[in-house]
Amino acid sequence: MSFDDELKALRATHGANGERLADLARAALAEQREEQALPLVATAARKGRNARLWQWKGLLERALDEHAEAVESFRQASALAPGDASIAHGAARVALEAGLPAVNLFIRALQLAPADAQVYLGLNAARIAEGRSEEAEADLDQVLERSPLWLDGHQQLAQIRALIGKRHLAFASLDRAIASNAAATPLWQTLCELQVLGDEFELLKETLRRARQAGVQGPALAAYDFIAASELGETARADELLASGEAAAGPIWSVRHFMRNGELDQASAIVDAELTGGRPTDILPYAQSLWRLTGDPRLDWLAGPESLVSVIDLGDELAAIRGLAERLRTLHDASGRYLDQSVRGGSQTDGPLFSRIEPEIRALRALIVKAVQQHTAGLQSLPDGHPQKLNATGRKIRFTGSWSVRLMGQGFHTSHVHPQGWISSALYVSLPEQLDEGEGWLTLGDPPAELGLQLPPSRMVEPKVGRLVLFPSWMFHGTRPFRAGERLTVAFDVAPPAEGQSSSSS
Repeated sequence: MSFDDELKALRATHGANGERLADLARAALAEQREEQALPLVATAARKGRNARLWQWKGLLERALDEHAEAVESFRQASALAPGDASIAHGAARVALEAGLPAVNLFIRALQLAPADAQVYLGLNAARIAEGRSEEAEADLDQVLERSPLWLDGHQQLAQIRALIGKRHLAFASLDRAIASNAAATPLWQTLCELQVLGDEFELLKETLRRARQAGVQGPALAAYDFIAASELGETARADELLASGEAAAGPIWSVRHFMRNGELDQASAIVDAELTGGRPTDILPYAQSLWRLTGDPRLDWLAGPESLVSVIDLGDELAAIRGLAERLRTLHDASGRYLDQSVRGGSQTDGPLFSRIEPEIRALRALIVKAVQQHTAGLQSLPDGHPQKLNATGRKIRFTGSWSVRLMGQGFHTSHVHPQGWISSALYVSLPEQLDEGEGWLTLGDPPAELGLQLPPSRMVEPKVGRLVLFPSWMFHGTRPFRAGERLTVAFDVAPPAEGQSSSSS
């Protein structure tokens, strides 16, 4: 039975069947139709004092970024089923995302499910959110001493150490684990992956040397060998690895290699093949740069339309959200930079900003949604087949991520993309009193400096308090440094609308 048929049937019975309502909620989450299922589930949960339905209500509300309501739903579910581990975990998770104290909730969930690694990882995230990063680091390090093959734990510890200014120790737990488990290929792979994430290519080269010395060979590490050689400019070795057919590092790394070395025909062949594949957006930033270099007429189709980028003045409306800048600054007190973030000389907040329940953040989210709706309406003028032309008419605006960045003097962003988004952004909340021409400006379309392409930005946007810039998530973007002061921004990625998503308000 289709979702619509099941919804109609359950409405006719006023949601009398709890199991069918749970199935409806599950389908609603899968099809992004939470708003349609939520009233039925909520009514049944209140009437029947059913813990599972309260849990489903909370999950639907969480998906809609209605975290204040989700917290209350999970509180009700927990009261009705205090021994249910999944409900306890959900209550902790929504509290953390809402910006509420969650450490004790995760501890309770861990007592009910002591073997659940995801609950423990959530506990560490909650500790970090409450300014207890050193505690999270020390405890996780001890756990990894006892469980040296736990890969997710090593990944979290590396990121925690990078976040709290101990980047030099980011890979120490993996080095320790490898010292006593040198034949464990997954440990080497995880170490390599983290070093790629952090652009630590010299370290990656040394790790691969150690792995070979330990007897770890074959295709498991060959891709990393190619990445290290290519990114370090060891062209002959990278070419040799490519020719051997063992270095299956993926099309992005191959395109980077060919573009860096001026082999544009080889890069073009890969780009053209990827554009006909399943996820062409991954290759689009390189297509834009490549087509600029080669004068390909497709450049105008891809990056030329004015509607791709919106510059929207929200100054008066943003100023009406009193205390927003102060609220954001408090979130930066416990923030640093993870291994894979583009921030240099500043901090980036952790967790989904727009899920927080503080009134300033809720007001900001509502303001942003209206602006994004304005922008997406303009995308309908794009030519058919354009990757940004997705049907968002009447569909709920959803975010794959939202955060704040605080850059201080000499701070900037390296050029990067956001592969999980459809539309990305920069909203200026606070800026230095004086910026010289070009200082702190947003750059669009400039490829990463390490490719050595010498392409200037295709567009630059001057920062102004209250200015919101919206642009394709696949477009390379970064910022120029500035001499002194504070550059406080909010950024987010808008999720592409799901094909089956029903029309609804945001």
